[in-house]
Amino acid sequence: MRKATVKLSVVCGAAAVAAAGLMAPVASAAPAGHEVRYTLSVGGPATFDLLYLVNQPANKAAYNADAYAYLKRETVTVGPDAPWVFTTTLADPQWAIFTVSSTTHGGQAAPDSTCDIAVDGQSAAHQTAPYNVQCQLGQW
Repeated sequence: MRKATVKLSVVCGAAAVAAAGLMAPVASAAPAGHEVRYTLSVGGPATFDLLYLVNQPANKAAYNADAYAYLKRETVTVGPDAPWVFTTTLADPQWAIFTVSSTTHGGQAAPDSTCDIAVDGQSAAHQTAPYNVQCQLGQW
C-alpha cells in the first residue's frame, strides 16, 4: 500500500507542476487592445462640447446602426492649467475620434484649443485652432 501512495503523490505532484506551466503564459499575456488617450488643452478658460469614441464597434455597419452606443458626448469647462483627459482601450486604435466644439460667445477671447489622441503613449493625431478642433485616426 505504501508503494501505491508514493506513486500517487508523484503523479499528483507532476500534474500540479504541469498545470502551473500551462497557466503561466496566460498570466503574462499582454492585454487585448491599445491604450487610447484623448486630451484637450487650452490657452484660456472656456466651455466645450466634446464627442469621442469610448467603445470600439465590430465594424462600420454596427457603428452606423447605433453610433451613440460607441460615442460619448459631454460638456466640460477647461482651463489652461487643467487639461481634460480621457483614457480608453481599443483593439484597433484607428477607430479613435475626438471632436471639440467651443461654446465661447462674442466678447470672449478665443480659447486656443488643442486636441491630441495618443496611442500607447505616443501622439497619433494633433490639431490646434482658435475655437473648434478635431482629431481622428484612420477609420474616419
